[in-house]
Order: sequence, then C-alpha cells, then structure tokens
Amino acid sequence: MSIEIKVPRLAESISEATLVEWLKPDGAAVRLDEPIATLETDKAAVEIVASSAGALKHARKVGETVLVGDVLATIDPAAAGSAASAAASAAAPVAAEANAPPAGEAPHLSPAVRRIVAETGVDPAAIPGSGKGGRLLKEDVARHLDVPRPPAAAGAATPPSPAAPAPTYVPPGGLDPFAEDAPGAGERVVPMSRIRSRIAERLVQAQHTAAILTTFNEIDMTRVMETRARFKDAFEKKHGVRLGFMSFFARACVLALQDVPVVNGEIRGTDIVYHDFVHMGIAASTPRGLVVPVVRHVERLDFAGIEREIARLAQRGRDGQLTPQELSGGTFTITNGGVFGSLLSTPILNPPQSGILGMHKIEKRPVVVDDQVVVRPMMYVALSYDHRLIDGEQAVTFLVRVKERLEDPERLLLVV
Repeated sequence: MSIEIKVPRLAESISEATLVEWLKPDGAAVRLDEPIATLETDKAAVEIVASSAGALKHARKVGETVLVGDVLATIDPAAAGSAASAAASAAAPVAAEANAPPAGEAPHLSPAVRRIVAETGVDPAAIPGSGKGGRLLKEDVARHLDVPRPPAAAGAATPPSPAAPAPTYVPPGGLDPFAEDAPGAGERVVPMSRIRSRIAERLVQAQHTAAILTTFNEIDMTRVMETRARFKDAFEKKHGVRLGFMSFFARACVLALQDVPVVNGEIRGTDIVYHDFVHMGIAASTPRGLVVPVVRHVERLDFAGIEREIARLAQRGRDGQLTPQELSGGTFTITNGGVFGSLLSTPILNPPQSGILGMHKIEKRPVVVDDQVVVRPMMYVALSYDHRLIDGEQAVTFLVRVKERLEDPERLLLVV
C-alpha cells in the first residue's frame, strides 16, 4: 500500500507554498528521512523528507502552488527493492557519468543557485556540478563566471591595420543612439519569488496600516570599540564565537525595552499587547533576499549566547535552511545597514511589531566634548515606530536609553 507524502503544517498563518525543486527524481528509491523536495513559503525554504523507504512517485510538478495537506508524492514500500536495483544498475557503468546530469538537461537547482542563474543569465546545463549527484552549487556558478578569457597566443600574426579613414562620427559602441530598440530588447523578465513577493506585500502593508515615524540620535562608539578590542580575543577563545557589535546593541535594546515597554508591544485589533519577553529579529541579507530570523528570549542570554545564536541563524539563512518558526514571532527588530556602508536611513516596520532600530556605519567625525573639538567614532541610529501606539516622547526616551548604555558599556553589565 502506497504511503502519501503531504504538505506539512508550515507555520502559523502560512497555508500555501511553492514546490521549487524535486531532490529525488520520479521513480527513484528513497530512504527513510531522506530529503525529497524543497518547498518555498513566503518566509523560508522547507525541505520535505521521506516518511518511509520505497519507490517515490511525484504527484506535483515544480512551480506548482500547494496547500497544507495536499499530496506531494507517494512512496511504495513494496517497490523499494526493485527501485534500488534499478538505480544501482543505472549508476554502475561509470561513476563520473553518474555524478553528471543527463546531456542537454539542466541540473536540479537550489533556490540560491536559481537566483544567481536568473540574475546572470548563465546556462546551468553548461556548468559541471561538484555537489552530490552532480548537483550544481553556488561555488560552481561563481567559478564559471570568473573564468578569464584565454589570452592571444604568443607570436600570433596580427592582421595589418588598414589605413585610417577620414575622421567621421562613430556612435558609442557602433550603435546608433537614435535608433529605436525592439520591444523588450535589453530586458530580462524573471518571475518574482514567493519570498520577494511576500516582502513587497508586507512593506506595503506596513505603510498602509501603521503611522510610521522615525526619530534619530547619534552614539559615540569609543567605549564600545575599546571594550571590544580589549576582550575580543579572550572572548573568542573562551566562548568559541566572535564578539561583534550586535550583542552590545541587543543588550542595550533589551534594557531600553524594559524602561519603555510600549516599544516592545503591538496593536492587536482594538487591544494593546505588551510582551514580557523580547524575541528580537535580526535582519540579514541572503542570496534569497532579506530575511529576519528571530533570537528568542534574548533577555535571558548573555553576550556569548547572543553572538552564538546570531551566528547560527545567519549561517542557516545563507544556506537557505531557516524554518518558518525561526522567522516568526518577533517583538522588536534590529537592522544594520552599516555593513553595506549606509550612513543614515529610515528602517521600515516589520508588522505587527511597533519598533525597529536601524544601525549605520561608524564614521570618525569632529564632536564637542567638554568644550573641546575632538574626533570620535560616531554612529547615527534611527528608531522607526508606530505612532498609533508609541508617542514621540517614548520613542526619543528609548533611543536615549540605548545611547546612554552604549556610551557607558559598564551599565550593560550592571543592568542600570
């Protein structure tokens, strides 16, 4: 009797996904708990595993939208032996051939590789894959794109140059700048991914449903940078993780949220919900787009715990392995545009949250300290907030509390 593989419950409020990849071909032998397919929701890519060993039979095609409870495939346990034998026979002739995709066919692409292929226009079938079973990896595409053109052979004959013609106007690149392009010329149309579509939807939703306002301040990062420089080597040796600026900001925000709890709240219908915990979203850029994994109960974590959890989630984001649960439930968010060189920005809310802190690049600027002009490493910070819930005084107070603790880091340890 065949066993049905159904779309599992993905996360609260997520009822559909897109089938982006079959990891095992139709009719293949699969093992228990072996990954067989990848679904993409509006928050993350989710791997589906086999619930039994046997012969796999696809019930859906790549690109189809599926709902929770839909049958993706069936597995016939009775056919496990014959399917495995057939797979072994097909793989027997030459191991190298078994690792390559069939001639003329594009290899199965992960979401990250598919994005790179779409952006560059490169033919994936022309790139040898180094992954398991000949699977194409991001590194394979990168190597292919960086291959230099072979130089001209030494001593090769150079054709004689014709006599220079009389000076005439030559359009740049040999093209007539006034000629009309054919419709669609120079354009590439790529379907919007589900996660990109969801990002666009939520950003518009935030603009339409919240009264977003932003307040700014600047932080003298001298003491934080000195503290980090003094202890980063010992910290990494003891805890096995690097000491970054994000743990300082996360701790400062936790304490400031305790001072001004409304910034950690949300509007739910006609009620205000106050959270006695902080599930902090940390915005991160990945090959699939912007994601905001959530560090849960960050108020319970020390510096090492914060840095360790941020590193773990960031790596899972780069690998496309974040689960919907790791991307939901946040109560407050930090985003760091400074890693891309941003000096100042107005971050946008991540509904239903009511506050988001924007960090920016550290830049040396002249400032006045004790009536003296000195050069200090300064950072602009921005708090965007929902003015329906948070008053200007509360927003400014929150940002000042963050500033005070970062300019005097001992306060983070003493919780004052």
